[in-house]
Amino acid sequence: MTLVPLLACAATAAAHNAICDCFDNGDDTITCEGGFSDGGKATGVPLRVLDGAGKVLLEGKMSDNSDFTFAKPKVDFRVEFDAGQGHVVTIDGRDIEE
Repeated sequence: MTLVPLLACAATAAAHNAICDCFDNGDDTITCEGGFSDGGKATGVPLRVLDGAGKVLLEGKMSDNSDFTFAKPKVDFRVEFDAGQGHVVTIDGRDIEE
């Protein structure tokens, strides 16, 4: 009998996966757009840019439009969109295209 409530909680937790995509604007800036699979906005969700060693180069939060634009780092980097437990999206800077 306790299995049914647990399954319901699992379905609810999985109902809104984090989504983030980044693109190179062609002007030495990168824009990342985020949201959730249920259509929810990512306003205020933290976004970090880290170098290859994991050092934070910059951090900010998604705007009211669920986006964040930053100067393209001169070093190898990755982006982390951190919407909380189990909802972290990591994007390698080498995978970001114009």
